[in-house]
Amino acid sequence: MKENDPHFAPERIARELDWNLLRTFVVLAESHSVTDAAAQLRLKQPTVSTALKRLEDRIGRKLINRSPGHYALTEAGRLLYREAVEINGSVLRLSTLMREMTDDVRGHVRIAVASHVVSPLIDRALAQFHADHPQATLTIDVQSSSKAIAEVTAKRASFAICLVGDHNPGLEYRRVFREYFGLFCGPPHPLFGRDDLTIADLEGHSSVSFETDRLQDVLKPVTVMRAQAALGQKITGVSSHLEEVRRMIISGLGVGPLPVHVAARDLRDQLLWQVPPFEDLPPIDVYLVWSERATKNRAEQILLDALLEAIENTPIEERSYK
Repeated sequence: MKENDPHFAPERIARELDWNLLRTFVVLAESHSVTDAAAQLRLKQPTVSTALKRLEDRIGRKLINRSPGHYALTEAGRLLYREAVEINGSVLRLSTLMREMTDDVRGHVRIAVASHVVSPLIDRALAQFHADHPQATLTIDVQSSSKAIAEVTAKRASFAICLVGDHNPGLEYRRVFREYFGLFCGPPHPLFGRDDLTIADLEGHSSVSFETDRLQDVLKPVTVMRAQAALGQKITGVSSHLEEVRRMIISGLGVGPLPVHVAARDLRDQLLWQVPPFEDLPPIDVYLVWSERATKNRAEQILLDALLEAIENTPIEERSYK
């Protein structure tokens, strides 16, 4: 193929490209095979294969390398996927935006939230939003932080409230609050209820933790704290959901990390027991993440602005929970 071939001119691609082909490609890119994509689209496999071939002909590039036991996006496929996700998200939002053009704020807000985000600032903003705009509706999806950010990138979520590792230059970030992690055990654990514990007492005990509790991930400070406590190398349970990590700790599977302010009620109810260290606990920041490029309905913009205003007007000391 010649690079200056008019058959592949941008103007021709823009004129002739079928939006449905892009939607099909997004599903293909997020699947493990054409068969998997066909099942999600409720189409026959030959139909999806034909759609892929048509798209490759329109774009002028091979998009997916397929062979027995191998299914992967090409470099061109990865580039198209990044763009197609945003395009597909914008198209999906068009009918919603048109339907919500009324005097009352009736829009729907979908928030992707990391597991068990606890913040009075967020609660107050939601309460005021509902009081001011009772016709607006809300969905809160609990997901891992990485998936929450992916939902914002794909314009499937209005915004996210989650932990953040690497910053995507196409998104906006604002710290909502800071929480501090401690180590805890449950009633069946041999350390439960002991007031005389030192960090040396934790040595060799098994632990439970989060899937992102690794040196290269966002919970690196928690990983370092566990290492300093000389907990055993054996991690008996992991989860991306805080509630499930809490469940495993309470059940006695091992010592595990939790935000101190989230664990406070369980401490009072004697479902959890905090173990050393008690000083210099690792801080973890929780962020509001949104895309300026995503067209927002009125409800989304109002709630986003309210959260940003609350963050701006609340000193970080009042947004730090220990």
